[in-house]
Amino acid sequence: MSEPGASGVPALSENGAAGDHDEADVLGSSFWKGWPCKWMKKNILRYKDKKEKKEAVMPVPKHALFYKMDHKNRGVAVILNHENFMTNMKLKSRAGTNVDSEQLEKSLRRLGFQIESHYDLTVEKINKVIERVSELDHSDNDCFLLACLSHGEQGILYANDAPYKPDTLWSRFTADKCPTLAGKPKLFFIQACQGDQLDAGVLLRSQVDSSPSYKIPAHADFLIAYSTIPGFYSWRNTMRGSWFMQALCEEINEHGYTVDMLTLLTFVNRKVAVDFESNVPDNSVMHAQKQIPCITYMLTRVLKFSEKTETNEVY
Repeated sequence: MSEPGASGVPALSENGAAGDHDEADVLGSSFWKGWPCKWMKKNILRYKDKKEKKEAVMPVPKHALFYKMDHKNRGVAVILNHENFMTNMKLKSRAGTNVDSEQLEKSLRRLGFQIESHYDLTVEKINKVIERVSELDHSDNDCFLLACLSHGEQGILYANDAPYKPDTLWSRFTADKCPTLAGKPKLFFIQACQGDQLDAGVLLRSQVDSSPSYKIPAHADFLIAYSTIPGFYSWRNTMRGSWFMQALCEEINEHGYTVDMLTLLTFVNRKVAVDFESNVPDNSVMHAQKQIPCITYMLTRVLKFSEKTETNEVY
């Protein structure tokens, strides 16, 4: 199946510029066979003994309502940006994704994150990045964030050379494997299709130290936000970037310090659902389609960013 905008005359933007149109981050055919994922080496954490015992320092008292967001550092934010793919993958270049990456860097820097951006990585290199970052000492960090911008299908993301499972991105950050992030928010944002279904929409008419220790599930404190629901297209404008990343960056810039994360992502959902519609006039099937992001929310406390006294620099 061809991507929207893959053939015919490019759609015109609002100001009439050629080349401004919407595309879907989905594939023509599955390329799942022979997925080559395997981890690279053993743990080399300085706190290895504590990790092997599956113990971690609790960042907040058991019944605290809010995450502790006044550590020395905000934390590391990893951006995996995929624009081009190997020829044998038969995947179209993702025009507009660099706009997403640049805007996301700016927005996350405003929140105080240390940014680590990577471009067109292979599966092996993605695994190495994930392993290295998971083995860092995050003790002085508030949280961790990772964003992946790529092509995808349901249950599949695409690296430069091969597909891989989405849980590759977060499986090494569970509390038992990354103790210095235990009890801290771990945020994952995925800009990719999850299938090839279309959503035409429906027209609406107006009418701490002294506290006792406690156990937590290894998979607690995760938030995984997909740009679309399972089985559906995710749209990306070739000049302005993806709908999801546009909305996310706008809401972070406007409300990053004033509302909690769940509220902010609700605003993102509303913006994507209401303000965007696909512009592919040369393809009646793809034209005037809608999208809604999908959030898996496993945070156990309210996450609200507070301003840092010092701005973290880019790696």
